[in-house]
Amino acid sequence: MSEATSISAETALEDIDLSNPNIYLTESQWPIFERLRKDAPVHYCKESAFGPFWSVTRFEDIVEVDKNNHLFSSEPAITLGDNPEDFQLPMFIAMDAPKHDAQRKAVTGAVAPRNLATLEPVIRNHVIEILDGLPKDETFNWADRVSIELTTRMLATLFDFPFERREKLTFWSDMATASPDIAGDDSVSEEERMAALTECLEEFTVLWNERVNLPAGERQDFISMLAHSPATRNMEPMEYLGNLILLIVGGNDTTRNSLSGGVEFLNQFPEQYDKLRKHPELIPSMVSEIIRFQTPLMHMRRIAMEDTVLGGQHIKKGDKVVMWYASGNRDERKIDRPDEFIIDRKNPRNHLSFGFGIHRCMGNRLAEMQLRIVWEEILKRFDNIEVVGEPTRLKSNFVRGITELPVRLHPLK
Repeated sequence: MSEATSISAETALEDIDLSNPNIYLTESQWPIFERLRKDAPVHYCKESAFGPFWSVTRFEDIVEVDKNNHLFSSEPAITLGDNPEDFQLPMFIAMDAPKHDAQRKAVTGAVAPRNLATLEPVIRNHVIEILDGLPKDETFNWADRVSIELTTRMLATLFDFPFERREKLTFWSDMATASPDIAGDDSVSEEERMAALTECLEEFTVLWNERVNLPAGERQDFISMLAHSPATRNMEPMEYLGNLILLIVGGNDTTRNSLSGGVEFLNQFPEQYDKLRKHPELIPSMVSEIIRFQTPLMHMRRIAMEDTVLGGQHIKKGDKVVMWYASGNRDERKIDRPDEFIIDRKNPRNHLSFGFGIHRCMGNRLAEMQLRIVWEEILKRFDNIEVVGEPTRLKSNFVRGITELPVRLHPLK
């Protein structure tokens, strides 16, 4: 049996290893998650490429872990694996209070409601330009031409990064999460990854040095906010890089893969596409359903700070505890018909994709706004975005990514 199919819902419980990235490459995770939610909702994996760890797969248990940051620490990392010892990247999502709170507060202004209102027409202009430039009579990769292009433009706006070099932001985001040590992605070597992130730090250090001398409050981009906040202006270089990577990946993966996922899901559930055409007012509800159904970041991990009991299991101090958001978002105990994509669901924002507690995604409203605008503009132009081939997925246990989504456009008549 090949490695890609060596784990299934029929595998003995003690042999299930959710860290195997091949599970997600082949979309084999759903029956395995269902089995664990039923038979071992807090499951211990004794041996894996990332060492032993606990998997938490039910919605309510995940919320309990995510909210209890005093018992379950985010330090030193929030993925199953750790950064290599010689390339540690501190970042505020992998910190506990009070340092986490101060550093997070330094940049939340960039995605505050007042700034989002300013960003909305900018995003819409980008969306219009991208959609109007798509080929009408040929197959193309939606993930590349739309999902990546829009999120790259948005990142350049949030960082006030040189627009003509914006592709670098996507490249650095991909390299940051492409590591066998972090998420099982072995598409690049560790040397290539370190070289790319060193380049990222060098370019952003130039921008920091430009903006640190400007008057505080004059600019609302992420770099200026970091440079002028008392909590972040004296960061060491690796901590600066860590927070940059956090903001780049956070601004990239959720929106990018949900943009592709939404097209895929509407093709899988054509009756929902019909419903959307008849009722475009359902777009905001559909956006939340897309984010639930995609779950762009599938897990976050914590470290138990003391011996505790969760779901009847005795967890020891120092154990890794992994919250599988992707499983919680399909928990039949909390969500009705969870394996169906339903765009007019009641309480559509009742999902785990943004996390809970102090680490809840600070850019969640921005992500929702981008997806809403995209679908508003899609419905003005196209009767159907037809998926004409199988998606190509990312080999990762962390990012649920789509690298290729072949489509053909059918314009409104």
